[in-house]
Amino acid sequence: MRRFVRIFLTLLATVLAGSFVAAQEQPAPAAPSVMQSPILTVDTDRLYSQSAFGLRAAKEIEERGADLAAENRKIEAELTAEEQDLTDKRATMDAEAFRSLADVFDEKVQSTRRAQEAKGRELSQLLEKEQIAFLNAAAPVLETLMREAGAAVILERRSVFLSANVIDITDAAIARIDAALGDGTK
Repeated sequence: MRRFVRIFLTLLATVLAGSFVAAQEQPAPAAPSVMQSPILTVDTDRLYSQSAFGLRAAKEIEERGADLAAENRKIEAELTAEEQDLTDKRATMDAEAFRSLADVFDEKVQSTRRAQEAKGRELSQLLEKEQIAFLNAAAPVLETLMREAGAAVILERRSVFLSANVIDITDAAIARIDAALGDGTK
């Protein structure tokens, strides 16, 4: 999640850098639901994980992970049976023929392991891709909240030593992001 926070802060800084100048030139009227403060905080992990977008992505990734785990168990059972068959044949084969079959089996195991590990990496990359897409889509909503509060900066809540809870906009941001993005499938 630290990587998610770094990605979030980098994307947010990039988006907000250009818009801050414009926001200073024409201040937007403050909405009563947002605390007026030059500094706001947000919990980016909660922002993602409790948003409809994040919940949908987590469900999809969990389902794919469960499918991959089931596939791994099936492959493991097949390889175990094949290994047992090879072990049973060992007593009736000459050493060279057995070694040849054992080498083929070992290569199959290694190849299968590499393929399954690649699928696991793809799943991790999908999670990261979803998080980046979320942050890109959420940035304008956060920017609007920042302008409404008259804030110059939004800080990651975990990076702040001490603050008043009233400057945490996580709940408001989740509500507005959900209203703007839904689950991200639109």
